[in-house]
Amino acid sequence: MNVLIVASEMEPFAKTGGLADVIGVLPKRLSNLGLDVRVVIPLYREAERNLKRLGFKVQTIRNKEIIVPIDWIAHKGKIKETKIDGVTVYFLINEEFYDRDYIYGTPTGDYSDNDIRFGFLSLGALEIAKAVNFQPDIIHCNDWQTALVPISLKWKKHYHDDPYFANTKVVYTIHNIAYQGLYEQNLIEKFGLPSHLYNMHGLEFYGEVNLMKGGIISSDLVTTVSSRYAEEIKTPEYGYWLDGVLRSISNQNKLVGIMNGLDYDVWDPEKDNTICMKYGPENLDGKIMNKMKLRKHLGFKSKENKPLIGIVSRLADQKGIDLVVDFLDQILDLDVELVILGTGDKNYENILTDDMNQYGNRFSAIIGYNDKKARDIYAGCDMFLMPSRFEPCGLGQLMALKYGTIPIVRGTGGLLDSIVDYKRNAELGNGFVFHEFDGKEMIRAIENAISVYNNHSEWIQLVKKAMTENFSWKKASEIYHTHYKRLQGLS
Repeated sequence: MNVLIVASEMEPFAKTGGLADVIGVLPKRLSNLGLDVRVVIPLYREAERNLKRLGFKVQTIRNKEIIVPIDWIAHKGKIKETKIDGVTVYFLINEEFYDRDYIYGTPTGDYSDNDIRFGFLSLGALEIAKAVNFQPDIIHCNDWQTALVPISLKWKKHYHDDPYFANTKVVYTIHNIAYQGLYEQNLIEKFGLPSHLYNMHGLEFYGEVNLMKGGIISSDLVTTVSSRYAEEIKTPEYGYWLDGVLRSISNQNKLVGIMNGLDYDVWDPEKDNTICMKYGPENLDGKIMNKMKLRKHLGFKSKENKPLIGIVSRLADQKGIDLVVDFLDQILDLDVELVILGTGDKNYENILTDDMNQYGNRFSAIIGYNDKKARDIYAGCDMFLMPSRFEPCGLGQLMALKYGTIPIVRGTGGLLDSIVDYKRNAELGNGFVFHEFDGKEMIRAIENAISVYNNHSEWIQLVKKAMTENFSWKKASEIYHTHYKRLQGLS
């Protein structure tokens, strides 16, 4: 089976968030199942730097130039390819669109031409498939940036009538419904789509064009990154005004939730060369050493063995950072130490930096993102806090589990699919959960964790249980494969 995955980012080439992590590992796991999987992403400036830094062999596909007409202009693209873990990755080249400092926009806002940039990616992926003679049985698209793939295959005559894609089925994954790709009505004309699509049953969305909506209604199957999130987005609270559309396709059995996994080849404290000492569930001495080194690096001087809580997060309302900011006094009054690593909302960055000046001996805010520092936090902390307003899947809690850092999470989306509250179910519990998005509830969950932490033998058993949980990609990739076969009438 031929599977073409189209995405706007992919680890280790270009990354802003969890989407890159998914695209970095899912193709590899599908390939292990015997599928011929290939990926198309843009050749950003960042991707070009990382290809050189990591020493990938990159080949330019000669005499293969693609042309995509957008808004009456013929935009040209070239193709480079490389291989990673047996998977072929095609890089779509267009310096005007992708040779920029950032992937989606500057710190002041998104690029104004993102509709054209990612429309070029979507249509360019279809042209690349033809140029390299890779006829896809499945095209797997991801978020609004690739929505013009299913939209064009269904409604753009040039592709709808092309026999090359006659048997191609499209899977469309929603990684985060909060970002939908909203543009003016003239986008329909820009991409040569029929004008009748601009209606409430098509791409129209409160006076604009909604690309994610188009991707949802045009695809053969829509997936989300956890079972709980698939249910949540069918409600007004979480659906961002697409809940009615999602309920409709759900009634047609075209919506499923598939929990993301964690790449244990990459995230495993027994193999991690970046932390100060490796360790595993049967030898936790290394975790103690990692905590000592992290505390020393952070300048925490207390000689008491206080609980050390870590946060690695985008500093945004979605992640519940406002709860942390508003209740920082109460958190630190619990006689804990806290470290936050992240970047995002400048207001939060400034507040947390000011707070560090006030609580510097027990609170540290590291503004920015660094993989080594993130791993030090996962390895060196006792607890990991994720107070998200919503969380489609979440990978932080899965990383924390593997590193024996007990998650304290709000019960939403993938967090609730992966973390069982220890206080409610000691047999199955692997963390601590609070359900209401409320600071007082968060404090209670932290208090519950501390009460167990203070019972050393009980805490060690919980840490060992967390480290042996299995959220590998093996199960998720097999579920995707099952749906691919079903769409092709093979099962």
